[in-house]
Amino acid sequence: MSTIRVDIVSAESEIFSGQAAMVFAPAVEGEVGIAPRHSPLITRLNPGEVRVQTPDGAEQYFYITGGLLEVQPQRVTVLADTAVRAADLDEAKVLEAVKQAEEAIANRTGSMEVATARSQLAEAAAQLQTIQRLRKRAKR
Repeated sequence: MSTIRVDIVSAESEIFSGQAAMVFAPAVEGEVGIAPRHSPLITRLNPGEVRVQTPDGAEQYFYITGGLLEVQPQRVTVLADTAVRAADLDEAKVLEAVKQAEEAIANRTGSMEVATARSQLAEAAAQLQTIQRLRKRAKR
């Protein structure tokens, strides 16, 4: 089986480095799937889930807040603003962040604050979606 090297890094640390059979990432144009020997590509990433299928068929899930994806024929690099293993997301904290962002939008104190709150809401919603997907997969 052909594999591709994958590195997922953020400003804080390297979160994953290893071989993969496939990588899926939330590009701004939509989800992309990267296989070994993929054509070179650089694209921005939206907040969401990065999924790595390892050569043994297992899958690993990561949540990123956005960043860049660089694809070379033998290497995929995810340069994330922030990255965390999906299993490490705290659902209670995410739900609280959603609530606070919704309250800030409802109070509409200033345009900059509303824009920040909308950004926080989008990020929290993406985290919540990642948690829900992970829960569904665990039930299978």
